[in-house]
Amino acid sequence: MARVLALAALLPAATALATPVLATDGAASPPPGAAPGDPARGRAIVANRQLSLCLLCHTGPIPEDRFQGNLAPDLRGVGQRWTADQLRQRIMDASQFNPSTIMPAYHKTAGLNRVAATYKDKTILTTQQIEDVVAWLQTLREPTP
Repeated sequence: MARVLALAALLPAATALATPVLATDGAASPPPGAAPGDPARGRAIVANRQLSLCLLCHTGPIPEDRFQGNLAPDLRGVGQRWTADQLRQRIMDASQFNPSTIMPAYHKTAGLNRVAATYKDKTILTTQQIEDVVAWLQTLREPTP
């Protein structure tokens, strides 16, 4: 982790502020100066099928959305299983843990295939939106029933 932080210190200040620091230990730190995530906004982002598409694959404690996926793990209890840094890393680029994942890289622009013109050189979620989603996921400590 110390090597990653030392490398981040060499990056231009604007880049360090805009991008979370990726680590090789399965965790990603929030960017310096990032606003703390808002769990209510995070829940809204997860439930928003035009923005995140999380519920296309995942099931979660969002009872008003009747049609939830079963391709990916249930989100209930995720805040108990993983730290905020580990969740952040998985949201940013799950392919670091499973190269054959179908989960999109929500905060990556390089090395992607078949990217719609709308998303070319853009992340799906902003850094703040990722912080909000992580904040909500951290509240999910009850295991799957």
